[in-house]
Amino acid sequence: MSAEKDLARAAWLNEADTKSVMEALVSGGGTARFVGGCVRNALLGENVVDIDIATTEPPERTQALLEAKGIKVVPTGIAHGTVTAVTPSRHFEITTLRVDVATDGRRADVAFTGDWLEDAKRRDFTINALYCDADGTLHDPLGGRDDLKARRIRFIGDAHRRIREDYLRILRFFRFHAWYGKGEPDAESLRACAEEREGLRQLSGERVRDELMKIAKADAAGAAFRQMAASGILAIVLPEASRLDRFEKLVAIEAEQLFVADADPVLRLGAMLDLDEAGVKALAERLRLSNKDRDRLTAMLTDRTKIVCYLSMREVRRALYLMGRDLFKDRVSLGWAEDRPGHNTFQWRALLAMADSWQKPELPLTGDMIKAAGVPEGPEIGRVRKEVEEWWVDSDFIDDEFSIIERLKAVVQATVY
Repeated sequence: MSAEKDLARAAWLNEADTKSVMEALVSGGGTARFVGGCVRNALLGENVVDIDIATTEPPERTQALLEAKGIKVVPTGIAHGTVTAVTPSRHFEITTLRVDVATDGRRADVAFTGDWLEDAKRRDFTINALYCDADGTLHDPLGGRDDLKARRIRFIGDAHRRIREDYLRILRFFRFHAWYGKGEPDAESLRACAEEREGLRQLSGERVRDELMKIAKADAAGAAFRQMAASGILAIVLPEASRLDRFEKLVAIEAEQLFVADADPVLRLGAMLDLDEAGVKALAERLRLSNKDRDRLTAMLTDRTKIVCYLSMREVRRALYLMGRDLFKDRVSLGWAEDRPGHNTFQWRALLAMADSWQKPELPLTGDMIKAAGVPEGPEIGRVRKEVEEWWVDSDFIDDEFSIIERLKAVVQATVY
């Protein structure tokens, strides 16, 4: 079956909203084609999430054509030629064909064009310069189809020039190789990334963070970060990554245990690090991590609860209650990655399974019960409850109300009010 017919049958291409958008874009006499990731993934037989479209129409006219057909438009980047069509089922990012007039390594000044080849030549990799018409006809101006078949990630034209247009393309090279490549990275592209790596220092923390997280989530993340380290790139974007050994073992465990569909980039990032609270805070500020991710990394790297593969059921329940399910699972995953490869697999996996099935118990002791035992209103109620709770946890969450009341009485009797 030809590539063209493969694309013609793509489900996303035949959706009603997709057809409506494409029909609107060509209703004024211009040309519109799908481009980039949707075409690439369709050819690979992989899931298509985002649909990008290129058009010969200028952005203002693109907006008018869509709105004339009753399609909502958001001018998300109209100065750079991009608008977003919003339909009930999808959002479509639509960009006018363009060429770069000037670049500074972070952003570009663009001019619009009607030349499809010039639009293709300004893109990053050959596999992202693939276009197809509404009927699925493929357009491959720069040999991206052959590179895709070979699972080869290659810069368009001169790699140094492409990188200098936007230094984030260095990290994108490793991301795309981790997700779509096979074997060793393209030598010329890799050499250019290493030679241009100092340009990464001018990028914002947010852009670097997003790419690092995307690389970390890939099945081949271990190899990608090792390649980044070997080329001097990791020392610039993530100098704190001192535990690549643990990170690679975690990635391998997830692959062997079929956990990769749920690969967690924050956990994987934590596996690379050996930081105290101040170190995590500094990293979070530089990469603009969310407070949630910062706190999670701090907890998994600084918590000192004993987590070993041979924990008893009672110890597991205690740890889960005191730590919470999420931190417990993070610590178990890191502990597993510290163990010898292939050892204690059943035990580590059992700990994760127990965490998933665990339901947090509630101490059957109310404030009214504590007051009835003679404790006055105020902060003492919380203190007494905490003492009883500590005993209750040590007693493996005993559910005998009589025993709990007796313990409450003992605590109260030992306190003078």
